[in-house]
Amino acid sequence: MRALFRSLWRLAACQRGATAVEYGLILALIVLAMMAGLSKLGMQTSSKWNNIATEIRNH
Repeated sequence: MRALFRSLWRLAACQRGATAVEYGLILALIVLAMMAGLSKLGMQTSSKWNNIATEIRNH
């Protein structure tokens, strides 16, 4: 049990792991921003295609 706590303490003190976690969080935020932007772009594009289809049907 003591070895487990010692291993966890070393892992918590390791700077490489902290840096990897920080880069992972930054990457996650970038991906979320991209998903939000692409979602908005998709809605706008869909709306434009629906307007075009409506105009074609009406003429």
